[in-house]
Amino acid sequence: MSLIIHRRQLLAGAAAGTALLAAPAIVRAQAGPIRIGTLTPLTGSGGQYGPGMANVVKAVADEVNAAGGVLGRQIQVISEDDQTNAEAGVRAARKLIDVDKVTAIMGTWASAVTTAVAPLCWESKTFLFTVSGADSITQLPHNGWLVRTQPNTTLQGRKFAEFCLEVSGGKRAFFMMPQTPFTQSTFNNFKIAYDKVGGATELLIYDDKKPSLRTEVDQAMRYNADCIFVGGYLTDTTVLMRDLFRAGYKGKVVGPGYSINQKLVDNVGQPEATEGAYGMLPSPQEGSAGWKKVADLTKQASPDPFACQIYDHVNLALMAMAQGKDATGQGIRDNVRKVSQGGGDKVDNAVDGLKAIVAGKKVDYDGASGPCDFTDLGDISEVKFRYEQVKAGKMALVRIA
Repeated sequence: MSLIIHRRQLLAGAAAGTALLAAPAIVRAQAGPIRIGTLTPLTGSGGQYGPGMANVVKAVADEVNAAGGVLGRQIQVISEDDQTNAEAGVRAARKLIDVDKVTAIMGTWASAVTTAVAPLCWESKTFLFTVSGADSITQLPHNGWLVRTQPNTTLQGRKFAEFCLEVSGGKRAFFMMPQTPFTQSTFNNFKIAYDKVGGATELLIYDDKKPSLRTEVDQAMRYNADCIFVGGYLTDTTVLMRDLFRAGYKGKVVGPGYSINQKLVDNVGQPEATEGAYGMLPSPQEGSAGWKKVADLTKQASPDPFACQIYDHVNLALMAMAQGKDATGQGIRDNVRKVSQGGGDKVDNAVDGLKAIVAGKKVDYDGASGPCDFTDLGDISEVKFRYEQVKAGKMALVRIA
């Protein structure tokens, strides 16, 4: 095979190379696709949520790319598995940051993972979107390099307590959780709500790797609780619910929706062991255009809140880049609130939002998970909760409030 290079082609190539070298560094650095990363639990305790979350981001990127991309560049999504484990999460985050050179990481789920990954993000100027709830996360010295769409544990603890008081009709609650970054904060705020009405609470932290929790359940039974709050992940909550049933517990059981859900009912395998249990999660903005979009993307009649939240993450990231004409983490950090709050034309997806931004309009994103207004610390400021109960082996909606 022979290679023939004409003089005119050679000169044109040389001129192009000279022009690129002469261009400002930021232009050269931003050539090629814009890379964003998902760091979700594809396996481990959060494995029921992570794959769907990653797929939502890819689907949104495909739609934006088909419409022309962002700042004339295509979006490339790199997805990694944090295994619902802090150590694995750090390894995956280092790859996304150091090898893949992503501008943003989105979807970290477990608070332990987010806590471990956050310093890597702010040190590298990679923006972090998370669905973790531990109060301690936004109290980190992140200097604006993260926001979360999940309510913090101050709010969640109070809401859990109010619901336990309501459904139990009593004032004695036994609180059972493994050790996590949000355990103590959730319990403290739960206890404040019970103390206000003269109630009594007790916290038991258990080993979530044990094959049986019968000893811990016996302690709960001796407490004579009219409500037991189970705050672990799916695997250990499965063990706990079986042992509560075997021990003959007759009171109310309440837990987060990531542990009390249809998957739990199926895992336990004994309908009577989970019957009547309640799950509570932040509610997506059901019926909204964004929520319907996520339902379509996930092929779920009622998409889970984490899929809805990460849908908002990717839309916000892409619009923030366009708003600041800067496809870096710094561009997202400086502009995420400019596209999510403070007035402007309401938009619920990046394609419409990007068109409006290019036309010089101000946008106000209102997403699948709800209004994405963030405090200075990075906490979401407005949230509704979805309450469900196991009835005849199926999760049934109690209310959204």
